[in-house]
Amino acid sequence: MPLPAESQAEARHPLVIIVDDDASVREALSELMLSAGFETVLFSSTKALLETSELDKPGCLILDVRMPGSSGLDLQRHLTTSGNPKPIIFLTAHGDIPMTVQAMKAGAVDFLTKPVRDQTLLDAVNAAIGLDTARRAEAAKIKSYVERLQTLTPREREIMSEVTRGRLNKQIAFDLGISEVTVKLHRGNLMRKMEVTTIGELIRAWEALPVRMRETSAA
Repeated sequence: MPLPAESQAEARHPLVIIVDDDASVREALSELMLSAGFETVLFSSTKALLETSELDKPGCLILDVRMPGSSGLDLQRHLTTSGNPKPIIFLTAHGDIPMTVQAMKAGAVDFLTKPVRDQTLLDAVNAAIGLDTARRAEAAKIKSYVERLQTLTPREREIMSEVTRGRLNKQIAFDLGISEVTVKLHRGNLMRKMEVTTIGELIRAWEALPVRMRETSAA
């Protein structure tokens, strides 16, 4: 399913969010990102960032660890618990091994120490944006499957659950007390609504759905 024009434009111009309490560092990082073709937005604290909607846009974060108020690690925890797995690159002059391990275990793309080579940082940013792009594509695909599932009748959902379990039409018909012809009719309708042409595609769509939706459909 194609993305809206606005979303396509955002994907072509991912945003690098830079959060550092040192203004000179922010400006230097921004100049580097701009020279590589990235758009940037700068913040002096995690609090200032959280007061905006920038985290919802495609891209990644370059984040200092130790700042006045909430730290970079605090922001990482906040994003994780709020369900926003924004790719983060930590860049700090005050890192240590336990801090690095904590950040990486929590999903950071990289943990770099100032001063850092320009290419090393750009490589990390490219990796982070690639990760964000893949995550957003997967989220869009799941959203599409959920929307399609909601067009199915209760009986079609029930049969979809059975088909994806590997059940044959005659088995489904026997269990549901309906004719095999009726099962075939429902099966054809649900595959059309789910926009799939093979059982393999149907199974992939089913497995991509949130567990709670699968359980509800199978109940």
